Amino acid sequence: MFDFNILAIIAGIPGLLIALVIHEYAHAQVADWMGDDTPRMMGRLTLNPVAHIDPVGLMMLLVARFGWAKPVMINPGNFRSWRKGEICVALAGPVSNLIMGFIALVVQLIFAKLNLFTSTALPMVLQLIVLYNVNFAIFNMLPLPPLDGSRVLMCFLPTEWSYKLASIERYSFLILIALMMTPVFTYILIPPAALDLHVVLAAFGSLLVRRVL
Repeated sequence: MFDFNILAIIAGIPGLLIALVIHEYAHAQVADWMGDDTPRMMGRLTLNPVAHIDPVGLMMLLVARFGWAKPVMINPGNFRSWRKGEICVALAGPVSNLIMGFIALVVQLIFAKLNLFTSTALPMVLQLIVLYNVNFAIFNMLPLPPLDGSRVLMCFLPTEWSYKLASIERYSFLILIALMMTPVFTYILIPPAALDLHVVLAAFGSLLVRRVL
């Protein structure tokens, strides 16, 4: 669970910062577009990491592969359509992570194609940007409150079931810690992030590189 490889920690800092900031900024920006100015009033419509990073959560992500950022507070009552607003805001974070992962992968492929890598440091940083962003997207779509996947799911559940799902939130941290301690969580989450989606992104990235070059 814990990783004290200093090189991996240093190389992972850009990827984690980008994944965290892009994810939370996307939530804030889409909420603003949907009619809720709460994130704007709280200073979250910025790419400044200070507005989004929780220092303890970031440190936990670096050494334990499990952490958090400052959540973006929203008021669904301000949305022009609360259901559409909730769904769009919830999906904005994971979708933005997938887009960022795709961009980082394309940059990596272009650099490799043009032989622009002069050391192993930059490829490692770019790989971690891809990996962290894809992992963030998958992790946050788990249907466990307060993760984004649960917010999307609750928009389609009957009211009674939504309340029951929301009531699990008080236990979510313990559930996630327990899952992190088991091989089941690693088996379910890591292979799609490191293999399946990476292959898909690589396929699209390769096609794009051929068109560009």
